[in-house]
Amino acid sequence: MRRKKVLIRGAGDLASGIALRLHHSGFAVAMTEIPVPTTVRRTVAFSTAVYLGSAWVEDVAGVLCQSVEELEGQVAAGRIPVLVDEQAGICQTWKPQVVVDAILAKRNTGTRITDAGTVIGVGPGFMAGVDCHCVVETRRGHSLGRCIWEGGAIPDTGIPGMIGGYGMERLLRAPAEGVFQGAVKIGERVEAGQVVGYVDCREAEPVPVAARIRGVVRGLLQDGVVVTEGMKAGDVDPRCQRDHCFTVSDKARAIGGGVLEAILDHEERKKRSRSGTGTISRGS
Repeated sequence: MRRKKVLIRGAGDLASGIALRLHHSGFAVAMTEIPVPTTVRRTVAFSTAVYLGSAWVEDVAGVLCQSVEELEGQVAAGRIPVLVDEQAGICQTWKPQVVVDAILAKRNTGTRITDAGTVIGVGPGFMAGVDCHCVVETRRGHSLGRCIWEGGAIPDTGIPGMIGGYGMERLLRAPAEGVFQGAVKIGERVEAGQVVGYVDCREAEPVPVAARIRGVVRGLLQDGVVVTEGMKAGDVDPRCQRDHCFTVSDKARAIGGGVLEAILDHEERKKRSRSGTGTISRGS
């Protein structure tokens, strides 16, 4: 039996957690990315393949591809193809049965409910029944990973979830506009105030980027990425568990589970609709 094809828009760490869960569940998964990914959790993101040609996330390899023929070859080989395809034009030739928008732009950047038989929006910016069939909640807390069939996800607050008692403090942000260069590696332990990178400005001395808390560098931008002032450049994890830097997060796994549920549930909804059995009421 041919595997159901899923195209995931975006290949950052959360999108990669979704891809890993669907891949292990028997789906044929492909991903699209922008030409210059800005993922900070690069050690658990298939977007790294755009820079390096390939990337491992736990036990699965992602490979940069240029065509649908290459894509199909990598899927057949048990790998996850990644294409630089910002508008997901590959939909027209590969024809996936499922499209998952996991760009996490906090807005819809072009996904339509007609893009595939099942279309799922991840996080805020989508309305179930309007531009996708289902929305999966991404905000940490009681509803993380919940499938939403009417309405949308909780609006973005701009405040990161608490980890180890820290929220905003664990983020690394670019202090100026320029080109980012890291001074440490992902997985290294750092102290509060320690320089973890620099922003190389055109007409001034490089501006240091310093950690605000003690912990392990869980994420850091790729060297050479152009940043704007205030842009997220990294993440320090106060729990100091180095292995967490190289495995998919609890949040990504929960969202991946929600996407898997949404795909299977939507198939059942379509079957019931075709058979005329309808839905089961809560009191049944």
